[in-house]
Amino acid sequence: MNREEFLASWNEKFRPQEDGAQLPPHHHHCLGCGPDNPHGHHLTVHRRGEEVHATHIFDERHVGAPGIAHGGAVATVLDDLFGYLLYLTGGPAVTRQLEVLYASPVILGTTYRLAARVLRAEGRKLYVEADMRDVEGSLVASAAALFLSVDVTHFDQGMPR
Repeated sequence: MNREEFLASWNEKFRPQEDGAQLPPHHHHCLGCGPDNPHGHHLTVHRRGEEVHATHIFDERHVGAPGIAHGGAVATVLDDLFGYLLYLTGGPAVTRQLEVLYASPVILGTTYRLAARVLRAEGRKLYVEADMRDVEGSLVASAAALFLSVDVTHFDQGMPR
């Protein structure tokens, strides 16, 4: 895909998505959700009302301490989940600040449920929060972030010429 096609596809993505819809990956090689990234998390996300939801299992590619997911892998998944909120808000934005609270170890091979929501918008600023819980409902990690709305041409900076 050339850069014009890529930028046009991003503009097209930020349109309203139906409740219950599986949301499209940010792009096919995205570390968080890209289906074509062999090192990625392959996150699959659905809209539920004004939230986005996913389940995820960290595997050996994400190891930190033996049997435990690396904190950076957990932060990657939470940050990528936040990116799906942009399908609800209607425009591209970038992470300005991300804070992750690790409440307990994230165990490899365990299913986790994730949910994210927008707290408020102030001009270009979008304040968001997320939580990650085990199947029993216990909180294992949470995150808060500040995103800044940008024009789609912001992503032109990283495209090959």
